[in-house]
Amino acid sequence: MERLVADFGRMYRERNEALEEVTRAHHDALLRLSRAAEFRDDDTGVHIVRIGFLASALALRLGEPESWALLLRQAAPMHDIGKIGVPDQVLKKPGPLTAEERVVMNGHARIGAEILGRSRIPLFQLAAEVALSHHERWDGSGYPDGLRAEEIPLCGRIVAVVDFFDALTMDRCYRPALGVEEAARMLHAQSGRAFDPRVVRAFLSDLPRFDALRAQVDREGWGFEALSAQGPSLAEFKLVAGALV
Repeated sequence: MERLVADFGRMYRERNEALEEVTRAHHDALLRLSRAAEFRDDDTGVHIVRIGFLASALALRLGEPESWALLLRQAAPMHDIGKIGVPDQVLKKPGPLTAEERVVMNGHARIGAEILGRSRIPLFQLAAEVALSHHERWDGSGYPDGLRAEEIPLCGRIVAVVDFFDALTMDRCYRPALGVEEAARMLHAQSGRAFDPRVVRAFLSDLPRFDALRAQVDREGWGFEALSAQGPSLAEFKLVAGALV
């Protein structure tokens, strides 16, 4: 009997280790697909790594559990994975989009959710929720479902804020990076319109620390491997982020 119990215990551990390995491989593949989507949009790819760390730090600042913050750190970089399915003539169009082109562009939220949502693994379920909801707006004028206020999942509300700020403060093919203070003013102006006022307040209340975290990610060269559970621990991360909690 003891041997049977030991054998079952060993089989259970091996099964869990195999599942973890499959999850890591799946995550790595989807992150690389996300990076490919970013490259198509003329980004360097580091933007999505910063989004992971900023979203996790903001979740901690809002008092969310560390386990959820870590999951969000890994899920948030996949927010725009659906852009891989948007034609280049729309994605890379230098001027304003037509109404028809805007419908195609906005479709990337559902495409991303479809890519990510075919899994029962919590990480990819959360990533699918982020992909589907991060373009919803607090006032209900967003897409794809026109959700408003707290109908929008918290993960989407968090990623919307950090994505907006990080995108403004990085060089783009069509404009140079904006200064931190100007980006902060633009973010504040959209509080209660595009973004959850509570999430905006939490971000702006520790703006120097969040900006320092962005710089830390760049300076240390943190990549996809740092986003995973095998990357910097949350204790170290909170220290780097300036003890945001």
